[in-house]
Amino acid sequence: DALPISEAQLALGLLDARNGRTEAAHRELQAASNLTGSNPAFRARALRSLAVLDEHANPDASRDELLEALKLTPETPADTLLSARLAEHAQAYPEAEAAYRRLLAATPNDPDATAGLAHVLTAQHTEAKTDEAERLLTSALKTTPTDPRLLSQLAAVYGAEGKPEQAIPMIEQLRSSDSSAAANPAITRLLAHLYTLTGDNAKAEPLLRALVAQNPTDPTLLDDLASTLVEQQNFAEAQALLVKAVAMRSNFPSDAEWGEAAGHLAFAASRNHDPKMTLQALTERATVLPNSPASLFLEATAHDTLHQYKDAERAYRAFLALAGGKYPDQEFQARHRLIALEIGRASCRERV
Repeated sequence: DALPISEAQLALGLLDARNGRTEAAHRELQAASNLTGSNPAFRARALRSLAVLDEHANPDASRDELLEALKLTPETPADTLLSARLAEHAQAYPEAEAAYRRLLAATPNDPDATAGLAHVLTAQHTEAKTDEAERLLTSALKTTPTDPRLLSQLAAVYGAEGKPEQAIPMIEQLRSSDSSAAANPAITRLLAHLYTLTGDNAKAEPLLRALVAQNPTDPTLLDDLASTLVEQQNFAEAQALLVKAVAMRSNFPSDAEWGEAAGHLAFAASRNHDPKMTLQALTERATVLPNSPASLFLEATAHDTLHQYKDAERAYRAFLALAGGKYPDQEFQARHRLIALEIGRASCRERV
């Protein structure tokens, strides 16, 4: 006998999804989920499958589809995990934390839930939650000592705690013993980040170059690579990379992160003796971020180099008003330049 339409569409949608035919899968699963007269369990399964498909591309739709599924059938551990991930994507970390805790209560020692909970605890940037994340992962690794998710998450926690020296051997060993971990971009990027925390930018650089080669349209990778080059005083290449990164504004996770990259470009350009690019980058940064002491000092010195003395004086004064004694070397320089500029003006008036 032929399958009912809803079951046939569901089966076809699941098959398309397994074979990577996302658009066709979405179409068939959407049709199956809309057949209100069909078996609620089939509709719920179609909705859950849609939620999984939409998790990254359309998280708002994914959340709605999951909620609709939960109206038809009870919550499953997979539902709880998906709801936790969706909250995590939205940076709703307390909500994600609660969902991961519910999942661990239902399925103790689940590695996905353990790694997820550790991540959202660390992302909340409190000492107590970071300490809890470390304890959670250390305990879980006693049961599964080679789990790459747990190892990489514990390494990230050590990095957040300012203990990268403890994390680096773990990730190096993981990458040398597990080929899939060695090929995992997230783990490679984590190791590069840990190297930069210890000041070993020469080791981080080739890892980041490889990642940029794999994904040249990720501006955050370009930004990370440029940072390692700045630390190695390769300002010209860092500036070129950051020009590319800042041009990819829509690829940044947020406007604020784009603005930070524009600030990095301003610094690299300043060190590369390119005051015009410094000012251009600072103008772009100012559209999304407030002035900081560092940005104002870069602005002042760029104007000063270009002999735009009125603008330089204004920026030096604004810098001193914000600095508050936290930048003694730059504050000393700013005060002395203001004195020199005033003397220069007075000399000009006397000649006139």
